[in-house]
Amino acid sequence: MKIERLHHIAIICSDYDRSKHFYTEILGFKIDKEVYRKERGSYKLDLSLNGQYLIELFSFPNPPQRPSRPEATGLRHIAFGVKDIEKSVEYLVSKNITVEPVRIDEFTGKKFTFFSDPDNLPVEIYEV
Repeated sequence: MKIERLHHIAIICSDYDRSKHFYTEILGFKIDKEVYRKERGSYKLDLSLNGQYLIELFSFPNPPQRPSRPEATGLRHIAFGVKDIEKSVEYLVSKNITVEPVRIDEFTGKKFTFFSDPDNLPVEIYEV
């Protein structure tokens, strides 16, 4: 087997409208396809960025909570590259999103920071 690339990241949210707004209106993802699956009482939203399909956002009735902090086994976070970390932080703060202090990656010397999505999933922005 040879993996060619990352296909998508699947995220289950607790409040579909709130998460849809966050990923599209705040983070700027484009809606490729939105489907309501009546038999599951669930939405499936395909999101892309710069023409690349990246996130599959699901809603399910009463999904269980998954621990995120302290560091829990499983998916740690999702990360997105940005050109200017300071401008990105200013933008997020202007949208009332709490952002951790900017840090420097000890191996690359690049700046990065974290914030959370509406369900407390850690999201990293990393200066590229």
